[in-house]
Amino acid sequence: MQSNAARQECFLSLVIPVYNSEKIFPELYRRLTEVLEKIAPSYEIIAVVDGCRDQSIDVIAAIAAKDRRIKVIEFSRNFGHQAAVTAGLHVARGKLIGIMDDDLEDPPEVIPDFVNKINDGYEVVYGIRRSRKRSLVYRLLYASFYRILAKMTDVDMPVDAGDFCVMRRAVADVINSMPENNRYLRGMRAWVGFRQAGVEYARGVRLANESGYDLNKYFELACTAIFSFSYKPLKYVSAIGALVAFSSFAVAAYIVGMKLAGKGPAVSGWVSLLVSVLLLSGIQLISVGILGQYLARVYDEVKKRPAYIIRQMINVEHEVEHD
Repeated sequence: MQSNAARQECFLSLVIPVYNSEKIFPELYRRLTEVLEKIAPSYEIIAVVDGCRDQSIDVIAAIAAKDRRIKVIEFSRNFGHQAAVTAGLHVARGKLIGIMDDDLEDPPEVIPDFVNKINDGYEVVYGIRRSRKRSLVYRLLYASFYRILAKMTDVDMPVDAGDFCVMRRAVADVINSMPENNRYLRGMRAWVGFRQAGVEYARGVRLANESGYDLNKYFELACTAIFSFSYKPLKYVSAIGALVAFSSFAVAAYIVGMKLAGKGPAVSGWVSLLVSVLLLSGIQLISVGILGQYLARVYDEVKKRPAYIIRQMINVEHEVEHD
């Protein structure tokens, strides 16, 4: 990690994971500099280029050549949004550290509200999405996910809060010390505690191009969030197994009782048997799948592979240390 002296050179570090943003980043840079120059005596914008398929690295490198406040980390391939945020947190030098996406759905003009809350004594200030300009299907999926996650985990995670936030250096240091590779940053941010507050804002639309997150990636992130912060799926499966077992014993006792009373049911077909077999088989497969999710994450952790690999860095004067 960086020395305290190096950290104090910068007031605010803003971490931005970048994926296919060659048409967006110039406008993002313009709006960010307008905002940050008014609220931060010194700042840096850390763009983590996550295996882009377009010319994002060339566009950002050209801006960084003119403005050394733009720090660039380019991955050797696409490692994912959470790995990109992690890399940015590892290199950030600011007393305050912010995280935001590259697509301008999160408006930079909200950052001063975050900093004002920090100045009021809070250590983490996150954005709460009051509204979204997405399709009805996506809005329903988002709303369902956050509410299911709140019920599934023992950590008090704020509903409708994404990665968009500003935190103090002490909070980032704790998050950086957590070694797991299956990372869900907004869950880790909630888990570490400290004084936290939310700021509501209206989320906009992506400025250009298609989002790098499709439904499959959202589903993977949801699984990481649930299985990284909760054992409740195992408890629920155990409860279902106990309920099925109890029901089976009850039905068996009923059949034996009826048989002893001379009122044994006539065999009328195989429908009930087929339904029972399919039900039990489905429960067993779901149980194995849930166990597999936990086991796969254990397997990922014990391999101890790095969360990301850096191809090059621009305007970064110190080494990046990570597990």
